[in-house]
Amino acid sequence: MAKKKYPYVEFLKKDFGELFDTLNIHDRQKHFLRSRWLDQIIWMEKKASVCRSRHHGLRLTSLVLGVIVPILLGVETTNNSTNLALKRVAMTLSGVVVVASSIEEFFNYGERWYHYRRTVETLKAHGWQYIQLTGAYQSFDDHAEAFTPFADQIEDIIHRDVEVNVIQVNKQTKGKAQQSTNSNNTPANF
Repeated sequence: MAKKKYPYVEFLKKDFGELFDTLNIHDRQKHFLRSRWLDQIIWMEKKASVCRSRHHGLRLTSLVLGVIVPILLGVETTNNSTNLALKRVAMTLSGVVVVASSIEEFFNYGERWYHYRRTVETLKAHGWQYIQLTGAYQSFDDHAEAFTPFADQIEDIIHRDVEVNVIQVNKQTKGKAQQSTNSNNTPANF
């Protein structure tokens, strides 16, 4: 399977790479900018894009098919086999709606998209403030002096991102375990 191209990501690599080369900082610090800060931005840009696409795809599927199903159920013809076929199509489409809604609910693509967008924009904002020596870094005379507080901020943002992801995974796991427990404790009605 071919990897999906992200032109914006390629632009970021090139643009920031050139910008990093102009900074008067140690090579190890430039390496941090590329391998930690920019790498996280690129990773989150891709994740945000994937989550947005999946969220929109699943939501649109649910919405469009959710409108079509009642229309199909309301259609009556004089041909019984056509009526039966329409009902089968409506049942199939309603199953697709349930599956699409369940997948979106389980994976929380909308929430994840929002989380990745917010985090990547926070990382970018700190990067631009660092590069321009503005905002949180305006009191520093040069990039070398501002680097340690910048790196600390970036690590803090990444740490918070990891915590949020762990919480989401725990919620999914607990929800799945709770569903399993509930289905095992529900008496069967035969």
